[in-house]
Amino acid sequence: MQYSYLENKKLEDAIYGYSEFLAPRIKQPETEMLPVTEAFGRITARACRALLSSPGYNACAMDGIAVKAEETFGATELTPVEIDKDRFRIVDTGDPVPEGFDAVAMIEDVSFDGERAVLYEAVGAWNNVRQIGEDLCREDIILPSYTKLTPAAIGALLAGGVTRVEVFKRIRAGVIPTGDELIPVGETPGNGEIIEFNSHIFRAALIEAGCEVNLYGIVRDKPELLKNALLKAAGENDIVLLNAGSSAGRDDYSKNAIDDIGEVFCHGIAIRPGKPAVLGVCGSTPVIGLPGYPVSALVVMEQVVFPVIELMTKNATRESVKAEATLSRKVTSSLKYQEFLRVKLGYIGEKLIASPIGRGAGAIASLAKADGVAVIPFDSEGLDTGESVEITLLRPLDEIRRSIIITGSHDPMLDVIGDILRRRTNFFLSSAHVGSMGGIMAMLRGEAHIAPIHLLDSGTGEYNVSYIEKYFKDGDVTLIKGVKRVQGILVREGNPKGIFSIADIAKKGVTYVNRQKGAGTRLLLDYLLEKAGLPPSAIYGYGNEEYTHTAVAAQIAGGNADAGLGIFAVSKIFGLGFIPIADEEYDFLIKTDMLGTPLIQAFLEALGSGELKSGLKEMGGYEF
Repeated sequence: MQYSYLENKKLEDAIYGYSEFLAPRIKQPETEMLPVTEAFGRITARACRALLSSPGYNACAMDGIAVKAEETFGATELTPVEIDKDRFRIVDTGDPVPEGFDAVAMIEDVSFDGERAVLYEAVGAWNNVRQIGEDLCREDIILPSYTKLTPAAIGALLAGGVTRVEVFKRIRAGVIPTGDELIPVGETPGNGEIIEFNSHIFRAALIEAGCEVNLYGIVRDKPELLKNALLKAAGENDIVLLNAGSSAGRDDYSKNAIDDIGEVFCHGIAIRPGKPAVLGVCGSTPVIGLPGYPVSALVVMEQVVFPVIELMTKNATRESVKAEATLSRKVTSSLKYQEFLRVKLGYIGEKLIASPIGRGAGAIASLAKADGVAVIPFDSEGLDTGESVEITLLRPLDEIRRSIIITGSHDPMLDVIGDILRRRTNFFLSSAHVGSMGGIMAMLRGEAHIAPIHLLDSGTGEYNVSYIEKYFKDGDVTLIKGVKRVQGILVREGNPKGIFSIADIAKKGVTYVNRQKGAGTRLLLDYLLEKAGLPPSAIYGYGNEEYTHTAVAAQIAGGNADAGLGIFAVSKIFGLGFIPIADEEYDFLIKTDMLGTPLIQAFLEALGSGELKSGLKEMGGYEF
């Protein structure tokens, strides 16, 4: 029988409907009494009232003298008032106001003439006095129900005499990883095996959301094993996450397992990534089937799991800070989905620039590198270059303001420079690998601080200069010389296909992996092909594009390709063979008026550092 998703439900309908579905089924969260001093971050189960007034006495708010206010009236710099010794008392901040007095004159407004006090400024009744209950009165509600205990809230409770507080118990979340291909963290994967790291992502996210987490062992793709694991977890937790097996493949059993022992609300949400989510319940325990790809799963965590936890705890799990940004390049999308697009962020002047990064559902690195998330709406074909988009921030704006935006050609040295900056300064490197021409276009649009480029002029054999003269006729940019590096043909270890020249990549049986259009390495290849009299159509795999040297090397090392053009450093990293083809210049294009800014100065210092030279010498294939 042909399988189909139950639905392609819009996200807002899925969340609202699932909340309504769960409301009569889930248990009310249990509560516990905790010492206030140990309750940070917990959620109050009921209103907390002050047991004492604070302060509980009339307290002096300043160092000075306690007086009767009426005896100070008329005091000025020109007409000071003298008060006899038995009509005032010397007091310190926090002292009780002595009986018979109703104000405090600040010590800086008082001088002494023998045993008399001389006042140069009058004070009104109860001036500089914290009266009884000024902060809190007994029986005042300090915190309402369902409120998170912050540091300030803890102080207010203690000031009000409250030493114990009733809070909700932490939500217990169970995480079940499933799949025949999975192996535990710490083991070395063989062919067809994958390290199971998703559950550790979920655990960290759930802890951050205030949950206690139970991680279960890997469950193989057997329906009975899955049902038994699910029954156990549902009985031991308040919410269960079932990872993988939520799609429509041969071994995807999550939906059926939930349906067999509980009830499924929906299967399939109109979001990308994250469509094949399963929302259900087993007994009184919500069960959510997450997709196997980590980016997809985390989107479902953010958009579905956290709202369910908020429903159960009646409190927000995270703060959502948003900002308006300008998109640096066009992004297409499907009309059928609401898409969550991860972006890198940085400021050019006062303009916040958002650069899209890896969109693959399995691109785990994009989770770590992203600064924010943009939403492409349902029924939209995408977003245009320069369009204003709302970003949900994953990093504080203060950090983003200290980010150096590098857009252009990729080189592993950028990662080394970024690391140097983090160790030496408070600046961050935010790089988007769009190729040399992409970098030039970003500079023209004012969307990058720095553009790394290595563009060969096939007519002169010179790098970069002719392109600057062509695109920046006003001469408002400076070319900072970077490094010379060796480009060559990357081949598998031992060079089993006998590739020794550009002509050899056109041999029958050779699969090539290319760089994207606009990349300097792609332009170099096209130049070399033209010199060899070879059309692109002669290269099997010419249209197979990657965005970085390391990605090209990984394809060859993994057996998906036999050859690709790249720099020597990545051949060393991946243990590949290397046939030198050309020495090229990898330089940095910077707007001249930015050269004196702290951001650019920090970058230039890192670029010229002995630390970078030492790192590149170890990587190999570079010359300053």
